[in-house]
Amino acid sequence: MAKQIDILKILKNNLQITEIQPLKENLSQIEAYVYALPPEENEILYLIDNEEVVSIKRDFLINEIKQILASHTLERARYYLQRLLKALSEEKTTAFNDLNLNRWKEYDDILTDSLWLFDKRDTSGVHSADYWGNFIPQIPHQLIRRYTKPGEWVLDTFAGSGTTLLECKRLGRNSLGIELQAEVAQTIEKLIQSQVSDNQAVKSHIIQADALELNYQETCNTLKIKQIALAIVHPPYWDIIKFSDQPADLSNAVSLTDFLAKMGKLADKIAEILPKNRYMALVISDKYEKGEWIPLGFYTMQTILTKKFKLKSIVVKNFEDTKGKMNQKELWRYRALAGGFYVFKHEYIFLFQKK
Repeated sequence: MAKQIDILKILKNNLQITEIQPLKENLSQIEAYVYALPPEENEILYLIDNEEVVSIKRDFLINEIKQILASHTLERARYYLQRLLKALSEEKTTAFNDLNLNRWKEYDDILTDSLWLFDKRDTSGVHSADYWGNFIPQIPHQLIRRYTKPGEWVLDTFAGSGTTLLECKRLGRNSLGIELQAEVAQTIEKLIQSQVSDNQAVKSHIIQADALELNYQETCNTLKIKQIALAIVHPPYWDIIKFSDQPADLSNAVSLTDFLAKMGKLADKIAEILPKNRYMALVISDKYEKGEWIPLGFYTMQTILTKKFKLKSIVVKNFEDTKGKMNQKELWRYRALAGGFYVFKHEYIFLFQKK
C-alpha cells in the first residue's frame, strides 16, 4: 500500500537555506521518516504539497537524499536538490517511449546492456510455456517498454503462443499479431481475452494469415491502425523445429537461401508500414548441422541490412532452463565434449531502426 507523506514542500523550502548543515539536518529528518515507513516491495510514495501530488519510488527518493547528504559543499547539495525537484516536476521523454529521463534512475528494471541473462521465464499473467519454440515474456516486455508509448501499436509477424500480444495488453499497448496456423491463432484469441489489463481501451488483433503474403497496409487500414510503432519478429529458426506441414511455414524453407530470401521479403513488407526512425527487433538464433555451426542469426541480420534498416544494437540473451534441453544438460555436455563443439546457450536480439 502506498503511503502519503507531506515532504515535497519541505524539499522546496530547503532551496532557500543558505548553510549546508541546516539543509542536511532537514533532509536527514526526511530520510529517517521514509525509512520508518513499513517496507514494501516497489513501494510508491506520494509526495504532497497543497494540492500537488507526485508519485516516486521509495528507493529512488532515499538514494537521491543520500547523495545530497554526502555533498561537501552547499553549492553541490543545492545542485542535487534542484535535480531532485526537477525530476519531480518536469518530464523529459524521447519520441519512441514514455520514460521520464529526468527520473532515469527509477527504471532499474529496464535493461540497457547487450547481455541479457535470465534464470527462468516470467510465468505471471496467462503466459504459457506449452508452445514449442516460444520465447520468454521478458524479451517483448523489455522491447515494448523501451520502444513504444502506451496506446501505440506493436506488430508481431509470428505470433506463436501470443507472448508479445499478451505483454502488450499488460503494458497498455495495442497489438497486431500474424499467425499462419488457424488453430494456434484461435488459442491466442482465448488467451488474450483472459489476460487482465489496467487499460480497458487496449486493442488486440490476431490475424490468421501468411506473414509473407499479407497486405499490411490494407490490414492496418481495415483495422483503423494509423501507425505501427514497433515490429517484433521471432521467426522459426529455419528447420530446427518443424511447426507445421504448410509450405508457407518458414520452418519448411527448402534451403538457407530460400529462408533468407523470405526474411528479406518480410523486412520489405515491414518497412512499408513502419515509420522512419521506429524500431524492428529480430529474435533469432544459429543452428548446428552435420558438425558445422551455421550462423543463421548473422546471415539474417545481413539480409535485413540490405533493406531499409540500419543496425542499432545486438543483444545476446541466455535463458538457463530451456524447454529444448530440459533434463538433458548432462547429455548435451557429454555430446559437446565428444563432438568438439559448444552447447547453444543463447539467442540474438538484433535491433534495427527504419532509415
